Amino acid sequence: MKLIDKSIIKKALYLIIITIQSTFAQQYVSQVWQSDNEDGTFTNPVLYADYSDPDVIRVGDDFYMTASSFNCTPGLPILHSKDLVNWEIVNYALEKQIPEEVFNIPQHSKGVWAPSLRYHNNEFYIYWGDPDFGVYMVKTHDVYGKWSKPILVLEGKGIIDPCPLWDGENTYLVHAWAGSRAGINSVLTMRTMNKEGTQVLDEGKNVFDGHKNHHTVEGPKLYKKDDYYYILAPAGGVETGWQLALRSKNIYGPYQEKIVLEQGSTTINGPHQGAWVTSSDKESWFVHFQDQGVYGRVLWVTPILWENNWPEMGKDIDGNGIGEPIITHRKPVQGMPLSSPKESDDFNNGKPDLQWQWYANSSVKWSAQIPGTDYLRLFAMSKKELPNLWDMPSLLLQKVPAPNFKTTTKVTLNTEWNTPGKTAGLIMMGQSYAYVGIAYHDEKYWVQHIICNNAIDGNAEKIIEEKELKSNTVFLRMEVSAPNASCIFYYSEDGKRFKEIGTGFIAEKDLWISAKMGIFSVSEDKVRMGGYADFDWFKVEK
Repeated sequence: MKLIDKSIIKKALYLIIITIQSTFAQQYVSQVWQSDNEDGTFTNPVLYADYSDPDVIRVGDDFYMTASSFNCTPGLPILHSKDLVNWEIVNYALEKQIPEEVFNIPQHSKGVWAPSLRYHNNEFYIYWGDPDFGVYMVKTHDVYGKWSKPILVLEGKGIIDPCPLWDGENTYLVHAWAGSRAGINSVLTMRTMNKEGTQVLDEGKNVFDGHKNHHTVEGPKLYKKDDYYYILAPAGGVETGWQLALRSKNIYGPYQEKIVLEQGSTTINGPHQGAWVTSSDKESWFVHFQDQGVYGRVLWVTPILWENNWPEMGKDIDGNGIGEPIITHRKPVQGMPLSSPKESDDFNNGKPDLQWQWYANSSVKWSAQIPGTDYLRLFAMSKKELPNLWDMPSLLLQKVPAPNFKTTTKVTLNTEWNTPGKTAGLIMMGQSYAYVGIAYHDEKYWVQHIICNNAIDGNAEKIIEEKELKSNTVFLRMEVSAPNASCIFYYSEDGKRFKEIGTGFIAEKDLWISAKMGIFSVSEDKVRMGGYADFDWFKVEK
């Protein structure tokens, strides 16, 4: 038998090491928020960003998560992790929301509510409730690939927060009710579906009434473990609620109830609504949210122990038999590299990366996205008769990633034919909003600081300050600081010396989502068509 040359072995090992290092090097690591302490522990929240109503599953050694996306598209983000602590955005399951004609303009607080992610028969499924249209489902064999078009599984108003369970020959769907549409809430309803999970077959039966002890019970997640069916459901409201566990040996009940997680003696308000998931070594974890106001509903991971067939979440600090969130804990899986959902973007090939969402269903008309370019070209879309940007669909936005950070972008505005009324900028968007932008008027380019208070009410923007620029290129910066996401805006003409402009601004959340930061290019109504803004990059730093 011929011996293998040692140099070949060394070369092969070297190539393997380089490949591994290259793979790890491709992971994006945030400069502004990191939960992994790099000593085998993590500190909550694992993501300080608005991943509302999260649901998580494990397939093999991989964890996948989705979350509510409301009116922003693409919708249903897909995140991947190896340890429940280090996450990355890998896809979206919903390219456009339907009915498209409805969601072609921003539908604040509407759209995708509280999805459930499941894996069945080698396919990934996501169910969600649209409070105005009913329960939809999409699925795929490849979580990183294209998902199916939405199927309307159950039509109706106010039917929200659905979760399926395939149980032998039977398929079930549990859901909650939105009082604003259905005229009832705090009730959970169980229905049957066909085995494909594409159609609800009956009117359903109510299996839990929370009116007496658990007002606003919603967001149910349905599981089966040993001899019990479990419904894990939040109650008490987003900001102050608690986590409820229900169990029964009959899927239609009666269900025993137990509060398993609450704020208690901690400062962690409203820890609830999420997913029970196990690691490959059979340990149990609860991935849930905590409301942080303008920053949104941030992501927590809490350990679970099972005692007497009940999930015991977190740690019973005050001795009342109910768990409370744990700030720092051993990681669910050891040895994984650091990674974060992307924040900065070089706009390679003229496209925004996966962290970005539009304010409504996107249009090919909004940006060039030409392969081979190293900037993002946003066309100056007309505001038409809009009083401000609140209902402007072509805003390109992403989640606020941390309590404290700064973001900087470089933009060049081309008005075409020296047409006034074109503006591009860096924005903090919410019910009130503010931005620093570049505009053209009086045959000159200007940097402006704009605030629009109570934009939701149709108020007009106000120019706080503007300065003349020497060219049509400017560097724009926004610094954000806790505890209330206060913003200070800056500009520079050389990218080195930044000058403060305008006044401070306290960010405000949208209706059911956090404030969002991003970029835009717009044109005033009734001015000549044309104009665009080229954004070279977008950087998020300490």
